[in-house]
Amino acid sequence: MSKKQQGAEALVRILVAAGKASPSPPVGPALGARGVKSMDFCKQFNDKTKHIVPETPVPTVITIKPDRTFTFVTKTPPTTFLLKRAAGIGKGAQKPGSEVVAKLSLKHIYEIAKIKQTDANLKHLPLQSICGSVIGVAKSVGIEVVH
Repeated sequence: MSKKQQGAEALVRILVAAGKASPSPPVGPALGARGVKSMDFCKQFNDKTKHIVPETPVPTVITIKPDRTFTFVTKTPPTTFLLKRAAGIGKGAQKPGSEVVAKLSLKHIYEIAKIKQTDANLKHLPLQSICGSVIGVAKSVGIEVVH
């Protein structure tokens, strides 16, 4: 007789608006296919993100255990979202290398880097390195950084 092997933990990565999680797509199908009640996740997620500005996209990593329980970790919003919000634009440049849609000061870049530094995967990096990365993303979106 063979024993049924326990399944491994499953990771689900989704981008959900802060405080706006609902069982509709993308949350419902992603969790439902793995046997997790999406309403439980939605309640916990909305409670955890109620202090964040509504409609802010929050990357979330959900770890689903074999017994269908779950834990989740929220991360900081994408850098492009933070840059576009700071610049007051809705969309990036059509041709990022030659077109400039907005200008931001180094102070804005520094504040965005401080927000991004709270992520677990960036905690070990110096703030100057994170600022350099944010400036690179700004150029790819079509935002000029002025000194």
